[in-house]
Amino acid sequence: MLSMEPEHKEMNENVIQGTQVEERPYQCSQCGKSFKHKSNLYQHQRVHKEEAPYICKQCGKSYKNKTSLLLHERSHTGEKPYKCEECGRSFSRKSNLTSHQVSHTKEKPYKCSECGQSFSQKCNLKVHQRTHTGERPYKCSECGKSYLTQPNLTVHQRIHTKEKPYQCEKCGKIFNQKSTLNVHQRTHTGERPYKCSECGQSFNQKSTLKVHQRIHSGERPHKCSECGKNYITRSNLRLHQRIHRKEKPYKCSECGQSFDGRTHLNAHQRTHEVEKTYKCSKCDKDFTSPFDLIKHNRMHIEEGPHKCSECGESFRCSTSLMAHQRIHRGEEPDFGLSHASEPSLVEHNVTRPEKKCFVCSICSKTFGCSGSLGLHQLKHK
Repeated sequence: MLSMEPEHKEMNENVIQGTQVEERPYQCSQCGKSFKHKSNLYQHQRVHKEEAPYICKQCGKSYKNKTSLLLHERSHTGEKPYKCEECGRSFSRKSNLTSHQVSHTKEKPYKCSECGQSFSQKCNLKVHQRTHTGERPYKCSECGKSYLTQPNLTVHQRIHTKEKPYQCEKCGKIFNQKSTLNVHQRTHTGERPYKCSECGQSFNQKSTLKVHQRIHSGERPHKCSECGKNYITRSNLRLHQRIHRKEKPYKCSECGQSFDGRTHLNAHQRTHEVEKTYKCSKCDKDFTSPFDLIKHNRMHIEEGPHKCSECGESFRCSTSLMAHQRIHRGEEPDFGLSHASEPSLVEHNVTRPEKKCFVCSICSKTFGCSGSLGLHQLKHK
């Protein structure tokens, strides 16, 4: 539903004083008031031309006629005198109520000749057709961005004016558009009015429901121009495109490692929070995994007889070598999945009884190599 917001201007600008000249370079030749943006000056000058003589005492916006001012003032008072008898929803303007009431009839007499989509109002069809023609007739005088509708342009211009006229009565947070305030207020009420007809899950925004429904329909409208992969949301596509651009903007504050997404960073950061349970019997240093302990223990022992054919690294026993080789195969160094078993470890230790220098910090059992100790310590987990 569209509601056209009357043109207005910001009136609460300060007169130039001293060093403010550079900050507010656009000055009114009639009264001396200065403005940061040229568009604000143009809007202000309408007052002198008697184009917008009706000024809001709350925020300083001016309007061409008294009716427009009264309608605007309801945004401050919250007055909504026009109520829908069908659902009880209230509106500040009669035209908005009339447009809303069409939604109850479910009539959509206005059909797009391009794609067949139907609309309850002619103005909505007109706006929709611009998506086919590419027409964006409402242009921002500040930055040149163009928009499909005047209300969209008005909301955008609040970025330049820093205007946020909609305030939450619960927490005082302010917003630059009413729809954003409405969504925010549902965080206080817990309201989730948009329900999925497939699975019954509810959402507080219509856009969130629309994205969710793509899970059921299989629709993935956002396609990567580099590799052709499709995604449910634009944000997921942007995340994927960082792979092609080799972007990794999320950096771990603990170790400096970078990631392409916040979720990947969060998962990584949890590894820093894991309790360190594997202790070196030589120097009492702690590690988060038995594999890290094995790597560390190589500092304490001489080069072993078991050599990796991939990288040349040597190990004192075959279990450590097998655990290490899993890295080259792209597998996790999980000792429980190695070919070594408890009987073979016993047999191995019988052949080399002279060096059982690796002691379990939990039960004091000794082992001939760190790989055997790592496998044993998994039993204590």
